[in-house]
This record gives sequence, structure tokens and C-alpha cells, in this order.
Amino acid sequence: AARRAGVVSSDLSLEHVPFGLVQGEDGKKFATRSGETVRLKDLLDEAEARAGVEIREREATQDDPRSDAELDQLAKAVGVGAVKYADLCLNRESNYKFSYAKMLALTGNTAPYMLYSYARINSIFLKAADGLDVAGAPVVFADDAERDLARHLALLAPTVVELERELRPNALCDYLFELAQIFNRFYETCPVAQAETEDLRASRARL
Repeated sequence: AARRAGVVSSDLSLEHVPFGLVQGEDGKKFATRSGETVRLKDLLDEAEARAGVEIREREATQDDPRSDAELDQLAKAVGVGAVKYADLCLNRESNYKFSYAKMLALTGNTAPYMLYSYARINSIFLKAADGLDVAGAPVVFADDAERDLARHLALLAPTVVELERELRPNALCDYLFELAQIFNRFYETCPVAQAETEDLRASRARL
């Protein structure tokens, strides 16, 4: 029908993609207390509000806390990201229970864990990569954690091909979760700023 209406070209592939049922934590169809369908805006607002509470609690223990505007921006990124990632990381044909607590957890296959890992990566560049020719640095393998990270990075292209072929975004989420775990092991065992040599520091910064 779309082709006959001229909405899409003849060379574009259109496929029906089934999805599972979103359930509440009681195992029943996810809905409001009155039985109505939950609006996406309300879900995102609630996730943002809950993320904001947790972020402000942790920020209160910091010596140099962020401004309210920065905390609001961070809460939105974490809250909205948590809902999006939770929806994408599961097999799309499986039913799943909607849980804010699981979505906003700092451990496990969640958006906050991914963002935490991303923040660690940025901290390396801020502290260790300044003044280095990272892009042109040869990669040196001095530890198994470096090899594990490099091997997994090489799997990105086939993972994207699988995602496109099977129309399953959870394949990319699984890849990223494993990558974050491997990176965090690398982070703990392979110091970048305090690497033994300048070449090793540049190599680790490039990884």
C-alpha cells in the first residue's frame, strides 16, 4: 500500500517487526491505576524525576557540587536514556516488566552503567591524553586487558551487520554492555596517565 501510494520507493525494504508486551512489575499489562495506557511523556518525566533525586543525593557528598542547571540536564540525560536503553536492550519479541529501579541501576545492562563507563573514558582524555598524538599512536599490547579490549572493538562492524539483518537492536546493546565491562577491567588494570612509558600512555589513550 505504501508503494502504491508513492510513499516509499520500490527498492526500499519494508518488514513487519513484531514486539512483545510491556508489563508492570505485577506481570500484568503496563497501564495506569485507572487502566489507561501510560503516555510516553509521563514515563520519561517520571524517569527524569527519579534520576534527579538519585543524582542530587550523590552530588550532596561532593566537595564541588554541580549547579542546579547542570544537575537538571544530567537527570534528563540519565532518565530518558534509561527508558530508551531498557526498551532496546531486550529481545523485541519478548515480554518485559517495566521497572524504574532496574532501568536506573548503576550496575548491569543499563543506560546509567553505560554513561558511567563513558564518563570514565572522557576522564582519560581530560587527564592523560593532553598533548599526545593519540590518533597516530601505534597500539602496544602490554597486558591481556588491552588485547581483550582491542579484540572486542574489532567486533563492532559484524555486530552492526547482524543488527541490520535481524532487525534486533539488542545485539548492539549486548555488544556495548560487554564492551563496557571489558573497558572497566582495562581501566582498573592498565593505568593511562601513570603508564610506564610515553608510548604506552599514548597507546592506551588511543584504545
